[in-house]
Amino acid sequence: MHKLVTASIVAAALALGGCGLRPLYASGSKGAVAQMLADVDVAPIEGHSGWLVRNALRDRLQPTQAGQGAGGRLRLDVRLEDSITGFGVRADDAVTRERRTLRARYQLVDAGTGEVLLDATAAQDAGIDVVGSEYATIAAESSALERLASGIADQIVARLAVYAQRGGPAAAPAS
Repeated sequence: MHKLVTASIVAAALALGGCGLRPLYASGSKGAVAQMLADVDVAPIEGHSGWLVRNALRDRLQPTQAGQGAGGRLRLDVRLEDSITGFGVRADDAVTRERRTLRARYQLVDAGTGEVLLDATAAQDAGIDVVGSEYATIAAESSALERLASGIADQIVARLAVYAQRGGPAAAPAS
C-alpha cells in the first residue's frame, strides 16, 4: 500500500512538471513581472474608497528596495463604484442585512504615449449585519470597505502580473 501511494505521488509530480505551469515571480525582484509592476504609478482615485484602494495598490506595487523600477513608465487609472444595498427586511420594513459592493474599472496606460495597454474590471462584495446600534453598523460598513479595497487591489495586481508574464507592455494591447 505504501509503495502504491509513493508511486502515485511520483507520477503526479512528473505530470505536473510537464504541464507548463511557471511561477509568476520566477526571478524574484529581477524578473519581468516584478520590474513591470515596479514601473506602475497609481493615479489618484476619487473618494474615501479610492484612497483605500490606491494605498492598497501602492503597497503591493511599490518595490521593496529603493532603486528598482522607474515607477512612472506606466500609469494605472482606476474608477470605482461603491454601493450599499439593503436586502434583509423585517415585517416592520427595517433592513437587517446589507450588501456592500465595490467595483473597479481600471486601465493600464503607457504614460509616454497615452496608449491603453489593459482595460479590465474587478469586483468584490461583502455582507453586513444591520444591528440596533447605528455606530456598530457604520463601523461594520467601514470595516467591510477596507476588506473590499484590499480584495480589489489583490485582483488588479494579479491581473497586471499575468499581463506582464504574457509579454507585458511590449505585447499587443489586451483586455
